[in-house]
Amino acid sequence: MADLSTKYLGLTLRNPIVVGSSGLTDSVDKIVELDKNGAGAVVLKSIFEEQIMLEAEHSLKKAQENSMMYADYSESLDYIDVHIKERELNDYIELIRTLKSKVHMPVIASINAVTNLEWTSFAKQIEDAGADAIELNIFVMPFNLEKDCGDNEQIYYNILKKVKSIVNIPVGVKISPYFSNLGKVILGLEENGADSVVLFNRFSSPDIDINKISVTAANVLSSPNEMANSLRWIAIMANRANIDLAASTGIHDGEAVIKQLLAGATVTQVTTAIYKHGPEFIVEILKFINDWMEDKGYNYIDQFRGKLSQASTAHPDVYERMQFMRYFSEIK
Repeated sequence: MADLSTKYLGLTLRNPIVVGSSGLTDSVDKIVELDKNGAGAVVLKSIFEEQIMLEAEHSLKKAQENSMMYADYSESLDYIDVHIKERELNDYIELIRTLKSKVHMPVIASINAVTNLEWTSFAKQIEDAGADAIELNIFVMPFNLEKDCGDNEQIYYNILKKVKSIVNIPVGVKISPYFSNLGKVILGLEENGADSVVLFNRFSSPDIDINKISVTAANVLSSPNEMANSLRWIAIMANRANIDLAASTGIHDGEAVIKQLLAGATVTQVTTAIYKHGPEFIVEILKFINDWMEDKGYNYIDQFRGKLSQASTAHPDVYERMQFMRYFSEIK
């Protein structure tokens, strides 16, 4: 048997399969099943700063409409605001505490943050509850046309620095590819204390129903062809960034995992494939990786990790945009 163990965020994982933040990781029973089927680690379903803020604002608005509950400077408003936040946070803390006594794999908490205000203090409670690490899921939609690229990027650094100043456990950052200079942003996250960067976030995307003439949601689950972008950037940044790189989105089988490891990924986050095939599919992925390693003569992952990164391959230009132009120029 090949040794599939790896290090991620300073933690020892039995293999590089991390189940990404999703509905698969929102309860004790589901996560215990993932553990039984061999997952290397799990990232808990994100607790959303924005969602809790909106829920609190909605409840406050309802209270203001009720003259029996509301008066100017009413203490009931403070109670509603605090109560909603505490309820959501306490449920999350209890999930972490329960899991730490039931699973053997690392448990990574996930905060979907949009500001660096008092919300980030919740990170300390996550640490105290026993989480092994934190994944900051950050996406600032660049709607404000008065801000330049640097202003938006600074928000990411500010959130990261605030959380790092509060906790001692490792902190990773999950980002989108939507930056004007992505490589520089990844290096900027490293400079500001990130222990890992997860490439990439996958968002709810809009679609249009031309029959009903209405806006709808596009596919929620990923497809294998979505892996190309993370594969490119993992390969480009491997050996350039001195932090862990986690590949995410479009990783549907053992072959995709091996490709990302060859490009230089530290771990791979798998979600859609488990939604489709169940937790038992993790066993199949691990068997494929083990069989491939034995066939190629590899005893452990570090023997081939990054072997085809841009810095290591004999043909680094294949990861650059010019190669795409060359390919189509040859079509007659």
